[in-house]
Amino acid sequence: MKEAFVSLHKVSARLITLALFLSFALLAAAPTSTIAPADPDRYLNDIKTLTQPKMEGRGEGTKGLVRAEHVIADRYKSLGLEPAGKKGYLESFTVTTGSKLHGKNSFILTNANVRKYLALNQDYVPFSFSSSGSVNAPIVFVGYGVTAEEFNYDDYAGLDVKDKVVLVLRDEPLGFVAKTNHQGPTGHAQLISKAINARNHGAKAIILLNGKLANGEEDILTRFGSVSGPENVGILCAQIKNSVADSWLQPLGKSLKDLHEQINSATKPASFAFPSTQAAMLTISIQTTRATVNNVLAYLPGKTDEYVILGAHYDHLGRGNFDSLAPSQIGQIHPGADDNASGTAGLLELARLLAPMKGQLQRGILFASFAGEELGLLGSAAWVKDPTKPLDKAVAMLNMDMIGRIKDNKIYIGGVGTGSTFQKVLDAAKDDSHLQFELSPGGYSSSDHTSFVVKQIPVLFFFSGLHSDYHKPSDTWEKIDSQSAARLLNVVATATVDIASEPQKPTFITVMENNPHTGNVTSGVTGGYGPYFGSIPDFGQTENGVKFSDVKPGSPAAKAGLKAGDVLIQFGDKPIKNLYDFTDALRRSKIGDVVPVTVLRDGKELKVDVKLEQRK
Repeated sequence: MKEAFVSLHKVSARLITLALFLSFALLAAAPTSTIAPADPDRYLNDIKTLTQPKMEGRGEGTKGLVRAEHVIADRYKSLGLEPAGKKGYLESFTVTTGSKLHGKNSFILTNANVRKYLALNQDYVPFSFSSSGSVNAPIVFVGYGVTAEEFNYDDYAGLDVKDKVVLVLRDEPLGFVAKTNHQGPTGHAQLISKAINARNHGAKAIILLNGKLANGEEDILTRFGSVSGPENVGILCAQIKNSVADSWLQPLGKSLKDLHEQINSATKPASFAFPSTQAAMLTISIQTTRATVNNVLAYLPGKTDEYVILGAHYDHLGRGNFDSLAPSQIGQIHPGADDNASGTAGLLELARLLAPMKGQLQRGILFASFAGEELGLLGSAAWVKDPTKPLDKAVAMLNMDMIGRIKDNKIYIGGVGTGSTFQKVLDAAKDDSHLQFELSPGGYSSSDHTSFVVKQIPVLFFFSGLHSDYHKPSDTWEKIDSQSAARLLNVVATATVDIASEPQKPTFITVMENNPHTGNVTSGVTGGYGPYFGSIPDFGQTENGVKFSDVKPGSPAAKAGLKAGDVLIQFGDKPIKNLYDFTDALRRSKIGDVVPVTVLRDGKELKVDVKLEQRK
């Protein structure tokens, strides 16, 4: 440019006029509005609005979530953004919000001709993931209810529990801790693992006991709905008081305390069948509760039909559920200021900043406020399954989840490797933000952008990190750092406009991730305990089996020829009815195992062998 100005006197007047004309034309083609800086006060006020008590923690199926939905839709409308849902700004979908006891529930113990009736919520409590139905069958005590080949331990060895009721202790043998180098409980300690193991051994019902208690510890029954699990684990499940079980054991000269100590002292099973005269008559009736919720969608048109998606989920835990990390405070409002009123308020602020650029950018911008994220990315999954704009015109998705508690000026950005231009875009957007970027190339993690990367749409994920208030009632607006969040919003706004303005859209790049651990997005299927398989589940799928929304490149599943859309129905000798079955089966496998797997592909069974690998 400097050389051009130096030699300008050599250019004819006609060329000067032409050059000036072209310059003005280029200026006219560029956006006429500069991006105003984000307002930290407006941002914080929106978080206050979204976390006030009448929002009820924005739980699925609550009036509070509907109130939050109206706040968002009204804001989009006031900014002049176009409705982008199926009904105005809204796109509806159905979620399972939980379950409740319904109809007849009873528990009767019989001994010869004597019957003892147990009181619901006093002597026994069903688990919310129990099957509904009735059983009248003999009882078998199976210790911890564990089958652990890796520890040469099996509470079911030599027993026939088919069509019977099994009595199990909470947790696992103490000897397991020593064998795992004191790394904490294994997957065998989980109640769902015990239930699946009992079902796979043919039992009709599983009854949980607290067993031996520590000094000062009370024999408290688990509250209905407070333990996570599938909608139906395929076996009747309940918990009873220790005193009830001891009343069965005393005529046999046994006690729970002695049995507990016997197993732990030797790490050997002490299972046995009760006399045939003793039986359990159990009836459980559970009704699944569902709700219709809405994604809230607004559109800022560009010059073409391509568009960039800006997203954040606006739902949270309501008054807490099995996802609460403050179990003793379930029932109190979990306001979710950082998770994710912070991202939602950020989206509203970005909508305000970008709305004046209507029709000026090469590409449009879709503002997507998702519901159902806390239940498993359901809102984003519902949208990509039935999009309100052509999916092939989406060039990128930028997601904000928990951006309100930036510490030491550090912000985590995932998905950088999924878009060919993203590194350059972020370098330019960083500018004078005074933020430090910790970048990750992969696009899979436990938030809504995962639903887009499986559709091969480049993603960026902005996240300020976990903290001690995560999923607790203490996640309140007073702890939000609005000044730092506003600086991040300036970065996101600049990056969005850059992606929406560049002549060439970012090309999707498949990222080979060295570390397959992805947090809770896969509920342990590709992260956590056990060998590595490499599938990403479709959380919106409710049929029998586990549907894959994607298969990670280079993973054991991919090497075996499995792909997105396949439905896993058999893993080795174990039937797979839900994600928990899959997790349990995988945990029971070993690195290097070659497992025969059956999937449904286009309605037909396909059998392949998958060689499980080590997590790296």
